[in-house]
Amino acid sequence: MTIDLGGTPSPPPGFRSGFVGIVGRPNVGKSTLMNSMVGQKIAITSPIAQTTRNRLRGVMTLPEAQIIFVDTPGIHKPHHELGKVLVKNARIAINSVDVTLFVVDGTTGLGKGDLFIADILKRSEVPIVLGINKADLQSESKAQMIDISYQGLADENGWPVCKFSSVTETGLDALKATLIERLELGPYYYPPDLVTDQPERFIMGELIREQVLLQTREEVPHSVAVVIEAVEETPKITNVLATVYVERNSQKGILIGKQGSMMKIINTAAREQMQKLIAGKVYLEVFVKVQERWRQSRVHLAELGYRIED
Repeated sequence: MTIDLGGTPSPPPGFRSGFVGIVGRPNVGKSTLMNSMVGQKIAITSPIAQTTRNRLRGVMTLPEAQIIFVDTPGIHKPHHELGKVLVKNARIAINSVDVTLFVVDGTTGLGKGDLFIADILKRSEVPIVLGINKADLQSESKAQMIDISYQGLADENGWPVCKFSSVTETGLDALKATLIERLELGPYYYPPDLVTDQPERFIMGELIREQVLLQTREEVPHSVAVVIEAVEETPKITNVLATVYVERNSQKGILIGKQGSMMKIINTAAREQMQKLIAGKVYLEVFVKVQERWRQSRVHLAELGYRIED
């Protein structure tokens, strides 16, 4: 999944390309949407808000266009230094793309969090598209009222509206067309067969963190960081060594579980996802370490890969 610009072809006449930033409140389905758009799982998802931490790029190449989706952390009121870094990076992303896709939750009406983001977007100079996600989960009795609340916001600002489901993929063709219309004529930024610019090591770490979120839920919420210490490839198997950092000894105990039961579950599930990623066998070894209050320290955040992005 590394970039090889030497193999990038020349685009056909009329080809459009550009970067589309996906922004919205936490847990509106931004990462699931990007996975559906590129046709492969490159961003982790979970029912827990603020799952996304890094600005992740997903590449969708069609015969007539190439869209580079920039998935951003959910914009929210931060409660620690990590949260401040994530929100700052999301705001930077808004001002460094060609089009912004503002994703909202179609199961709930327009709220204060949406209005806060809308106020930021109003000051942006790039085209905005309002996307109403989770159409498959809307109740018939509330759907019209919810849609009207978002349509009013869009009409007020002159934003086009697309309604879709990133899970069932209904409405995504119309969304793609709307986004492509707002891109300029341009080149292939990445080879057509590439789906992300992130190295496999990064995605491996995210797959481990995803299983921690799914298996422990609220017991060990967002106090987890994962570092891939080593990846050794052999003809028959890829050996991966990782460290999971938590903030308290009690969290370490939960992650390991009785006689290592929880870590065995996490390890097995993450290893299976890694094997799909690299299309080969993986041996995964994970250690758990305590780094107190790492989310509050700029130094520890930088060491664990969380920096303000350019």
